[in-house]
Amino acid sequence: MTEPMTELSTEPGTEPGTEPGTTPGADTQADTQAESGRFLVRAVEVTRRYGEVTALDRVSLGVRSGELVGLLGPNGAGKSTLINLFSGLRRPTSGRVELLGGSPADPARRRAIGVTPQETGLPATLRVGEIVDFVAAHYPRSVARGVLLERFGLSGLERRQVGGLSGGQKRRLAVALAFVGDPRLVFLDEPTTGLDVEARRALWDAIRDFHSGGGTVVLTSHYLEEVEALAERVVVIGRGRVLADGTTDQVRGIAGVRRVTLTAGELPELPGLLRTEREGDRTHLLTSDADALVRELVRADVPFSGLEIRPTSLEEAFLTITARASEAA
Repeated sequence: MTEPMTELSTEPGTEPGTEPGTTPGADTQADTQAESGRFLVRAVEVTRRYGEVTALDRVSLGVRSGELVGLLGPNGAGKSTLINLFSGLRRPTSGRVELLGGSPADPARRRAIGVTPQETGLPATLRVGEIVDFVAAHYPRSVARGVLLERFGLSGLERRQVGGLSGGQKRRLAVALAFVGDPRLVFLDEPTTGLDVEARRALWDAIRDFHSGGGTVVLTSHYLEEVEALAERVVVIGRGRVLADGTTDQVRGIAGVRRVTLTAGELPELPGLLRTEREGDRTHLLTSDADALVRELVRADVPFSGLEIRPTSLEEAFLTITARASEAA
């Protein structure tokens, strides 16, 4: 017996999963089933509250098979809450969450996913090989221990106690455990926290290999270059809502920001200027209208050289989008 897939606030006279004033019918149910079949996981008008705090506010989001999705947002935006809902660790206050066409509370569906949370507490006295074998025993099929450890740079550590691992090795082991059950879908919450550059790049390669083999990945990260390097699709969450959803280029376009770089002295007030950064003798100007800014420089007879205009980075777009959301709140 599994928990119900829907948890909706209802008004008197309505059934769960229907809007007030509507009557559920075979056509509506068939349409819903057909739509949900296109997604491995999705949230439909999901709200999650913790007491007086609203972590997610009517979020609708789906992830299709084979996607590699980067989930971005400031601290407290609702990223981890959304992953917990998708993986069945939490339930929505209202709205619907589906995993593989059914309830995330269904153990059979949860065995098809892997999860690495932000923080893990692995038993310090157990050996690496023992932990891998213990987790693997929960799945009908699993990746061979040696193959898994090699993939995540842990070969030769099978007999090492977890308490004797470095912080980076512990994190790599936590990520490896998400893949031990040969999952269709993995959720990685800040997977490379605490890793050095070389270890981070190796983990990127492992994630890419899984994805190139048809696996689906949803990851959060505060390293925006990581999301830019890995993700095909970027979702920005802020104040519990989806603020942007698209390819990296599309999200940059949503921000509507350009980066103008030049060598110059003192600058006058410029139109559409969002932020100014100085790096040596170079000045970086973030602007919503690069053409108008350059025209104003010429009109003001400002001497400058080495003019460069390029699209904003994902980090700059992210900061712009989330700042607008905060200002609008």
